[in-house]
Amino acid sequence: MNKKPIKESIKVKKKFLVNQKKAQTSLLPTPERETEKIKKINIQLIGIGGGGGNIVSEIAQTTKAKISFIAADTDLKALNKLPKSIKKFHFGQSLLHGLGTGINPEIGKAVAKSEKEEIKKILTGQDLVILVATLGGGVGSGATQIFAQLSKNLGNLTYGIFTFPFLFEGKRKMEIAKRALMEMRRKLNAFSTLPNERIFQIIERNTPLRQAFSTVNKCLAESLQNLVEIIFRPALINIDFADLKTIFEGHGALAYLNSAKIEKNNEQKEIEKVIHSPLYPYSVIGAKGVLLNIAGQKDLSLALVNQISKTISEKVDKEAKIIFGISRAEKKQGTIVTLLATGCSKVLNEIAKNKRKKKLKKKIPPKKEKPQTISSPSGKKKKEEEVSKKESVSKEIEVVVRKNGLQLKKEIEKEEAEILAKERFWETPTFLRKKKPIF
Repeated sequence: MNKKPIKESIKVKKKFLVNQKKAQTSLLPTPERETEKIKKINIQLIGIGGGGGNIVSEIAQTTKAKISFIAADTDLKALNKLPKSIKKFHFGQSLLHGLGTGINPEIGKAVAKSEKEEIKKILTGQDLVILVATLGGGVGSGATQIFAQLSKNLGNLTYGIFTFPFLFEGKRKMEIAKRALMEMRRKLNAFSTLPNERIFQIIERNTPLRQAFSTVNKCLAESLQNLVEIIFRPALINIDFADLKTIFEGHGALAYLNSAKIEKNNEQKEIEKVIHSPLYPYSVIGAKGVLLNIAGQKDLSLALVNQISKTISEKVDKEAKIIFGISRAEKKQGTIVTLLATGCSKVLNEIAKNKRKKKLKKKIPPKKEKPQTISSPSGKKKKEEEVSKKESVSKEIEVVVRKNGLQLKKEIEKEEAEILAKERFWETPTFLRKKKPIF
């Protein structure tokens, strides 16, 4: 009996089984294949105008977050001063020839509209676009509106971070900033406002200007970095981009973003700092969406987690969406709390109220004050006496006023005649003077 065909058939079977196992194992999910399937999240931070470009350039130098940084401006000199690591987008060359807009938002809008297609190329393929601008100028207040509208049209999640002018910069700049915010807010999913005047609450007034702005920029950089790290890093209780999208749902929501370190033996005060940042004119009170992440070491206690989450949940709206995460902090960092809250409305309400007041002042004439009515009899008597006094005084005044020139002349002539009569009486001798009879 020939044994070769049997051996060959056994080999074929073995190969078939091995190949079948390989095919089955190849279909099974592995960690490497799972990571390949996860969509890469693209986040872009764009500084618009001179102020926005400066903020973005400083954030880029201090943060390690996986974000692409772009500075967009019409002022070519301002762009050339920024570091080479920042991508620069110069627009409006044909209209402005490398110059600024002269604090005119309408020019900023027109220039950005003329280069819509180029702006679309920058914004295409992004998941989250963060627009940073100093409102009050021409490019920041005008061109940012076009960037926001195009980003919204492309379906990007769009978040604006805006600073307001100092009070010493004048009412005109402040009005431009407020108007721009009111026009732009519906084009954004969410936005944060940081008035420059709030800087004095965290630094001394004699601090150099550059150092002052740098302090604010570092605070922003730290908060943004922690927010991005939450999205990208795996955690014990994970927060991903889908959670961020849930918090940013809707349009025109006022957002609060802050990050702070919780020191031991002073936990409650530090938690309050997370909720009430001195840089914001509002806090998380009444917020309708909350994304909260606590990054700690191995010794992070359940009691501290409960204390942080309870304090924050008590401040926000009762029906707020709260997404909670716990991650591992880097060594020597301690416990870091990052908080993103949306749905605050204090600033918008104030701006809207001011606008309404101005409209009402223009439309409605001032009302005449009516005299107060006194119900008691004694009060009525007093009122009648006051009225009679006023009438008598007014009559006296009327009498004086109504005397004409002839009346005054007659009175003067009468007085003169009396004086002459007296003089004649004294000129005659005493014995000739008529004596009045004595009774």
